Amino acid sequence: MLSHEWDSYMNLKNIKFFSQNIYKNSLIIYTILKICSVFNIIFIQELSWTYICSIPSLFNCDGKELVSVPNHPNWITFSRILTQSHDSLKFIIYINIYILFFYFSLCNDLFNHRNISCVSFFNYGLIYYLFNIYSDSS
Repeated sequence: MLSHEWDSYMNLKNIKFFSQNIYKNSLIIYTILKICSVFNIIFIQELSWTYICSIPSLFNCDGKELVSVPNHPNWITFSRILTQSHDSLKFIIYINIYILFFYFSLCNDLFNHRNISCVSFFNYGLIYYLFNIYSDSS
């Protein structure tokens, strides 16, 4: 049996969470994603947007900048969809690929708020919900 198949028998009490406000520092998030593999779910607040690459463009010979949140091959990201152009993400949820057998799903139908994110997952026929809530100084 492969190690990731064995993980499918994981009990809920074995899931490890990590939550961190990174104060818009991309180095912190890259470090967390690389060294925090002991955690299964990571909640990040105050995201940093990072230049990824330049995309070819018909309107600009230099291309258009692709800006995104940091990613890592061992993590899947969940965040709400931006509804307005002036809106920005305040948080994101990273889920380790080794627990994707729980079938995670973003629940925008339950909460579509700029400061609240809800993700559901299944375990033995039951649905569980995870919330990531961003609270600014106000």
